[in-house]
Amino acid sequence: MTDLDQRIASVLRERAEGEIDTHRLLNRSRARGRRRRLRRRAVTGGALALVGVLAVVGVTGTGITGLPGRPPWTAATPDVAAPVPPRADGVPGAAQRPDLVGTDPQVLHLGVDPAKVRYLGWEVDGRQVESVRFDAGGGRAVTVEVARSAAAFDEVGIEGWSVDALPEATFDGTIQRVALNDGSPGYVTWWRPATGLYARASMRATDPFALTGAVEAVRWDEARRCGGPVRFTHLPEGATVSRCAVDVATFPGAMIVSFTIAGPRAAAMYVELRYGAQIAGGRTDGNLTINGRPAYRYGDNLELLGISKAHLIVNFGWPGKGFTEADAATVLVGARVAKDVSRPETWD
Repeated sequence: MTDLDQRIASVLRERAEGEIDTHRLLNRSRARGRRRRLRRRAVTGGALALVGVLAVVGVTGTGITGLPGRPPWTAATPDVAAPVPPRADGVPGAAQRPDLVGTDPQVLHLGVDPAKVRYLGWEVDGRQVESVRFDAGGGRAVTVEVARSAAAFDEVGIEGWSVDALPEATFDGTIQRVALNDGSPGYVTWWRPATGLYARASMRATDPFALTGAVEAVRWDEARRCGGPVRFTHLPEGATVSRCAVDVATFPGAMIVSFTIAGPRAAAMYVELRYGAQIAGGRTDGNLTINGRPAYRYGDNLELLGISKAHLIVNFGWPGKGFTEADAATVLVGARVAKDVSRPETWD
């Protein structure tokens, strides 16, 4: 431990003492995304000074207070590996290449230590913000977001928090208390984990220093594939993935992997893999084939059949109708889904 680490630890100790309706699910997922983009920033709340601590913890990953206790999910599902996004081999982490953060929606340039916390989800969105959400123990969900500029957080709220609750961003490591709608407290902090990086962390908790301890689990020196069990080998001409999000909060019971694919003239497609452990079967006879595999079209949706306990669906008709059925088929032909979606160790 360095002299600086020891000083930080001392300060902290002192302070510590004192079958599925696919249309409906697709629409709900899109609505959540739109709500996040439309939330605005507001000023409120007081501050608890903890300047500079999170910056050191963020980049080095050095433990200060630790996260005691056995992770609660290990006993519940001992035969199923906890979901972890696969490594992106050869890609540097945010600390090594901050200029890469948010540039490729299929790559996360940060991760968390699965020995300390459990992933609940991760995302790279169109604002060039990367985020991870994880359970720090005791059901305490923490969200950590990172971008290459402070402006990336402008006009953006925190999922589940009132638009009027979010304090002014400071990026100095200060922990700020937020009064949430249900009367429970929440805490948020902004800091700079490395030169060229801007980060925000938030959680519901009664202890502000629980947020500090949770952020210790973030790893800034690794990169991971955002798509989890799904990857694309090719897309329609001129198209790119503009957003990737994975929700594993209820895994191994269920999981949602979603992508937005952008094209010329504001064209957009939405791809979702919806896995459910209780999906016993599903449609097996398609009304067309894609590269020799059965598929089913209904409205502006095209589903690739034959994936165990999962639906892989492309919606290509909204909002600008700039993509066609042939474009959706191209996406599905190029989609590579893990052999066993229920086993994260097969996602590589």
